[in-house]
Amino acid sequence: MKARFDELIHAPTRLAIVSLLAASEWADFKFIRDTINLSDSALSKQLSTLEDVGYVEISKAFVGKWPRTSAKLTKAGRTAFDQHVLALQEIVAQSGATILPPSGGS
Repeated sequence: MKARFDELIHAPTRLAIVSLLAASEWADFKFIRDTINLSDSALSKQLSTLEDVGYVEISKAFVGKWPRTSAKLTKAGRTAFDQHVLALQEIVAQSGATILPPSGGS
């Protein structure tokens, strides 16, 4: 896979959202909001930005009488995230450092 730095994903809030979505199939809006500690409006805006470029798919449904919004990373979003992580690893590696935890036991 080719490394590619992605300015859209790199913004801290969007990076946190995409990272969270990369670890799950679908994530409930409230779970994302509470995990990343955002307001409803801030999360909605960031999800819309990611949806507009095709990185995130949004699902709106009702559970009983209550609306439920969920999000998932699309294939394009997953690819962009993976390429961005590789680019970050390459940038960090140039310093001789690593972003991975030290290997071996204590």
